Amino acid sequence: MRLNPKLKLAALTPATAFILAALLALAAWQTAAQSQSTQPGALPPASGEKSQAAPPPDAVQSIRVRTSEVTVPVTVRNKSGALVLNLTEKDFHVFDDGVEQKITHFDLGGQPFDTVLVVETSSRIQALLPAVRKTGVIFSQVVMGQTSRAAVISFDNTVDLLQNFTNNADAIQKTINDLRVGTSGARLYDAMARGVSLLQEQPRGRRRILLVVSEAIDSGSSAKLGEVLRSAHIGNITIYSIGLSTAQAALRAPAGYNGPAPIGPPGTYPVPIRPGMPTNPTMEQQYEAPPANLNIIGLAKWLVQTGKSVISENSLAAASKSTGGLDLSPKKGAAIQKAMDEIGGELHAQYTLGYQPPGGEKPGYHTIRVTVDRPGVTVRTRPGYYIAPAVR
Repeated sequence: MRLNPKLKLAALTPATAFILAALLALAAWQTAAQSQSTQPGALPPASGEKSQAAPPPDAVQSIRVRTSEVTVPVTVRNKSGALVLNLTEKDFHVFDDGVEQKITHFDLGGQPFDTVLVVETSSRIQALLPAVRKTGVIFSQVVMGQTSRAAVISFDNTVDLLQNFTNNADAIQKTINDLRVGTSGARLYDAMARGVSLLQEQPRGRRRILLVVSEAIDSGSSAKLGEVLRSAHIGNITIYSIGLSTAQAALRAPAGYNGPAPIGPPGTYPVPIRPGMPTNPTMEQQYEAPPANLNIIGLAKWLVQTGKSVISENSLAAASKSTGGLDLSPKKGAAIQKAMDEIGGELHAQYTLGYQPPGGEKPGYHTIRVTVDRPGVTVRTRPGYYIAPAVR
């Protein structure tokens, strides 16, 4: 299903409707441009494919080469919060570790992108799942737009690839509409690792987006959040998140619902674990308390630098801010749909800058700063990037 501009635009926010109208006008140009280059077709569906075991180690460490280009997503808003869409390349300045760089790529919204939607379906958020299903039409129309491809992953105690990459909006919408409640497990970091791995396999030249709809809690993953973010940095992947709340789910639940199951047995170290599995020192060492008084961006940098996992209600916010994305925490079911609409509108009105990192940079974390020659605006981008050690 594709967007019918006469019937559907009225149902969207004014900002998104304006953006989509502009996209429709550009559709012919984009189609012609794509026909002159190699455009991958829709991959065969993989409905029902399950990953019962933890992702292989290369799911979170599949790239061990130096970064050839740094992609910098930039969102610019004015004092009223409206998106600023009339900037040009010369208005931007990008600094790598404090040194201004030459911009080698510039785009506003029109560059095609691939999106992996990662959705929690655990019994913990059962009462919110109907609202999540209703985002299917918004994701397939507003987020995907005219040129995007998408894949869908769900997770509870397992990580399941429900739909492989396709540009068929109907197939994506049906997959989301048909989401089913699973077990009480929540292998969030394993699911994010799977999504990052899928995006790394896609052709270059397209933006890469990981969109997570989940509670900010992990239960029993083998992957570490810090390692997932490192791979996202290396693969130029931007993470967006819509945070769900088990507290809100409990308020919306029918009578007799006793809330989410406890993460671990009473008296044990409160590290999220697979249901029925006791904690042990090795498992506890996977998680580490970050330095005190870190803000969310500081937490994001710490995760990438250390490769650790952390028990924090800000884990999804840190993942999004680490890569230049947006984290939203809706409080009501209808707000989940509004959050999806807002993310879709931003993706099609976001500036993308690219530059070659300075030669001779050491492996590790490097800071990014972007300024704009326009007074009174706010600029959001990724605070840095990670260079992996060279392959020996």
